[in-house]
Amino acid sequence: MGSITDDEVIRKRLLIDGDGAGDDRRINVLMKSFTKWCHSNFSPEEGFSQYQRMLTSLAQCEFSMGKTLLVYNMNLKEMENYEEIYADIEKSITSAHEKIAECKKEIQRAKRIRKNRQEYDALARVIKQHPDRHETLKQLEALDKELQQLSHIKENVEDKLELRKKQFHVLLTTIQELQQTLENDEKMENDDTQESLMENGD
Repeated sequence: MGSITDDEVIRKRLLIDGDGAGDDRRINVLMKSFTKWCHSNFSPEEGFSQYQRMLTSLAQCEFSMGKTLLVYNMNLKEMENYEEIYADIEKSITSAHEKIAECKKEIQRAKRIRKNRQEYDALARVIKQHPDRHETLKQLEALDKELQQLSHIKENVEDKLELRKKQFHVLLTTIQELQQTLENDEKMENDDTQESLMENGD
């Protein structure tokens, strides 16, 4: 038989003790009252009155147990929701890393484009020294068109990189806010647990 986890122990304890209002003591009192009722010679009126009191105590225990189960199930759903949120955050972080890597590649490409443009400019200056050659002029026109295309590509890469930076900043801000919310929820839950334990101790 496997060992019982802390969650199972707490769940069983909550099922017995309800919301911490002494339901375990109420059940013990109910059992003693039932045993006494079975072995005592009450008058019909006294026996019926005792019977009604036991039914009332039993109803209170069942109500506390039902309420505890509802709270437990609600906490389970909340935990599942947090797990889904964490999974979404991990996916977003992974996607952000991929986009950053892509942007770095685009930066390297932009640097190569800039270097090529400088080389093309130098070549164009050499070509311009021979304006009397028709073929040279055609090559120069082709180079000018390519330079324009490369310049347009560079502008697109820079715009895309700026957009990625803004999106990543928004993502990090959202993650920080969500982490703060989760920490606050956990703190509130811990405070509620401490208050409940202090009330039980009283």
